[in-house]
Amino acid sequence: MTILITGGTGKTGSRVARLLTDLGHDVRVASRSSAHRFDWNDESTWDAAVSGCSAAYLTFQPDLGLPGADLVIGRFAARAVTLGCRRLVLLSGRGEDGARKAERAMVASDADWTIVRSAFFLQNFTESVFAAELAQGSLTMVEHPAAEPFIDADDIADVVVTVLLDEEYTGTVLELTGPELLTFADVAERFGATYRSLPVDAYVGELVAAGLPAEDATGLAYLFADVLDGRNEQVTSEVPDVLGRPARTFAEFLVTTTEVSSRG
Repeated sequence: MTILITGGTGKTGSRVARLLTDLGHDVRVASRSSAHRFDWNDESTWDAAVSGCSAAYLTFQPDLGLPGADLVIGRFAARAVTLGCRRLVLLSGRGEDGARKAERAMVASDADWTIVRSAFFLQNFTESVFAAELAQGSLTMVEHPAAEPFIDADDIADVVVTVLLDEEYTGTVLELTGPELLTFADVAERFGATYRSLPVDAYVGELVAAGLPAEDATGLAYLFADVLDGRNEQVTSEVPDVLGRPARTFAEFLVTTTEVSSRG
């Protein structure tokens, strides 16, 4: 079968695509800049990306929890099913009320669905979002009281590939976390950086100054404040349950990241 990967050049999409290709599967990488152009905000790109695919891994940009994402996901899932792409695996967020709406919209499409809810990616500190600031020796986040079970994107990709290829996971919701709880201050310390926490409005200003559109910056700032209120302050066993091995620790992630950087 041909498997569609939306956001196929992103943190998890690129890893899923690589793993599936290594296993000998036909993979169609789709993004706004790929040969198979795909844009969540441009429905004219959907049919060409989906046609001929029987399964898809869906990652939504900028975040599934933002307003309106549920409408887009619902329309896309219904169109995918109509075109014969019934097996849909959706990357979602833990504790995001808006993301739950998007999940329900996909389920309503009559797809053969699996939902993968994920904690914050460790790669956000090295590949995007926080990477540029950390390189300058600081880390800034909206004020919050809770720790987070950060997860390695390689673990997410391993789980996604497993559930894409195993019908046993159809109709299931998986909550993926790393094996330990860390605060953003802990993360900053381990990177040797200075940590700052800001009220929501001030943090919005930081995101806008970093280049995010004001609407996206506001949505993300309030989303971060919500999901870091303690609702997700627990570790799950679903990575080891699916993969038969422990989720990677922050220390293991740092070792791998350092090795990759030194080779590069």
